[in-house]
Amino acid sequence: MASSSAPAPVAVEAQPQKLSGLALYSRIAFAGAVCCSVTHGALTPVDVVKTRIQLDPVTYNKGLVGGFRQVIQNEGAGALLTGFGPTAAGYFLQGAFKFGGYEFFKQQAINQFGLEAATNNRTAVYLASSAAAEFFADIALCPLEATRIRLVSEPTFANGLLGGFTKIAKNEGIGAFYSGFGPILFKQVPYTMAKFVVYEKVVEAVFGVVDKNTLSDGGKTVVNLGSGLIAGFAAAIISQPADTMLSKINKTKGLPGEGTVSRLVKIGKELGFRGSYSGIGARLFMVGTLTAGQFAIFGDIKRVLGATTLEIGK
Repeated sequence: MASSSAPAPVAVEAQPQKLSGLALYSRIAFAGAVCCSVTHGALTPVDVVKTRIQLDPVTYNKGLVGGFRQVIQNEGAGALLTGFGPTAAGYFLQGAFKFGGYEFFKQQAINQFGLEAATNNRTAVYLASSAAAEFFADIALCPLEATRIRLVSEPTFANGLLGGFTKIAKNEGIGAFYSGFGPILFKQVPYTMAKFVVYEKVVEAVFGVVDKNTLSDGGKTVVNLGSGLIAGFAAAIISQPADTMLSKINKTKGLPGEGTVSRLVKIGKELGFRGSYSGIGARLFMVGTLTAGQFAIFGDIKRVLGATTLEIGK
């Protein structure tokens, strides 16, 4: 009697499961949190010098390199890490909301209007998505940014994040953390809109010449670095006046009965056009570098975590 044997099973290549919902956006938010926290934290020394130039241009008038030398000479090398705690913590939160929110709002636009309409109007989608994401990101960032600026502008104010945060809350109230919310929106929303739109447009241009599917992971990282660098330069120039005003308004509390708007008007008149661009060299270097790093790290983490989203215009 002939024995029958079952046919050998055919190997089927497992397809990676496409993420959606919380599983997708939590990974995107994590990638955004890490990329912003790492880059802003690493550039704390540059931010310290930039803030010194903005707040005291008479003393710190020797540019970025000269500013480094002055800070080290006057306060020691450790002063270059002033505000590292609130910087890393604040931009971890901000990055989660910014990058996670941007991808979320882009997807909502696709769901609402359809892929074709979203693609045809992708610049508007980029602008609206980045603006909405940054608004929520700034709510999370503002208290920690206020603490950072106070620590940098007044080195003897407190010892680190917890001490500075607690002292402001106790002496000035929770409202003091949001005294700079207007200027931070004025700074960050145009900054983020320029950052994402320019990045998306440069990537579109690159992939209009180079087939994305033929690029290695390293090649994609290089594209993200280069596109991020150009986006960072554009964003820095657009947002510089508001960045200077933010540093000024957080340096000291306002006079009794003085509102945020009246303080901004007064600071703007005092600065003038030239004064509002104090420290632009340091900020171009800082923002260009960190934006390039952010998009490179963000893209790499998303790829490793399998957090892919539906792209428009690429």
